Amino acid sequence: MARQLDEQIAGRYPVGQRLRVLDVGMGQGTQALRLARLGHRVTGLEQDATMIAAARAALSGEPEGIRERMRIIEGDGRDTGVHFLPGSFDIVLCHGVLMYVEEPDPLLAGLARVLAPGGLLSLLVRNGDALALRPGLSGDWAGAQAAFDTVSYRNRLGLEVRADRLDALTATLAGIGAPLQSWYGVRVFTDLAVDGAEIPADVETLLAAEERAGRTDPYRRIAALLHLCGVRG
Repeated sequence: MARQLDEQIAGRYPVGQRLRVLDVGMGQGTQALRLARLGHRVTGLEQDATMIAAARAALSGEPEGIRERMRIIEGDGRDTGVHFLPGSFDIVLCHGVLMYVEEPDPLLAGLARVLAPGGLLSLLVRNGDALALRPGLSGDWAGAQAAFDTVSYRNRLGLEVRADRLDALTATLAGIGAPLQSWYGVRVFTDLAVDGAEIPADVETLLAAEERAGRTDPYRRIAALLHLCGVRG
């Protein structure tokens, strides 16, 4: 996903431009820190205290220049209007958040609002068109049958959450003024890997295969996750 995001940034902005980035639901700050290291000014918005503590601990170990480029705000992604003025950011990330939001449209409209004209909105969502694949490949035939007709599922944390279908989310992005420009699949081949699995020695070859599958039909359409990139009109 990071490679896909970098591709979108490189294709949209001049090399070396310092961008204003908002990471909504930043978690432990993996992407936020990565972009701060690249020279961008990053704001991380997160409501989970444990994740905030982890992000702050990671940031504290960075050089002063990177620490100065990143700030962390405790808050809900649905309240961006409280924290930020319209057009405040060149890039807004919302990765792995929508599955926990029952009604995502207001959140998405808020994200589009804080994007500057021409700004990039990067979403990572569970693929609602491929929910039957994981149970099917695991031999759970009843689970696979049930998954065809729903966008709800139980994640690996045991939580009941929701997925997004590509067509529906494409329509939503058009409706909020940040129409879809590009999309990718994420975790095409590796979705069944167990948590904590050992990283293979040929990880670069694995990533290359995943990256190519993520931009190639029909493979990207059955990915566990979708990475959608919209652009503010």
